[in-house]
Amino acid sequence: MENNWVRVYTTQDAVTAEIIKQGLMENDIAAVVMNKKDSSYQTFGTVDIMVSAADLEAADAYIKSIESE
Repeated sequence: MENNWVRVYTTQDAVTAEIIKQGLMENDIAAVVMNKKDSSYQTFGTVDIMVSAADLEAADAYIKSIESE
């Protein structure tokens, strides 16, 4: 099975990324967190949330809905 993962959200905060990932998964959208932060300092880099290309629209709609709350 081949997955075409695309970035749907980027943040500096790993906790925020995990919360959004959990919300996506609760809405039946497979998601993974890709932590690109430097492990020594944790101040450089980003944390990306990746979803399947097929779920991109649904994931984007979910994220926009929680940001507007």
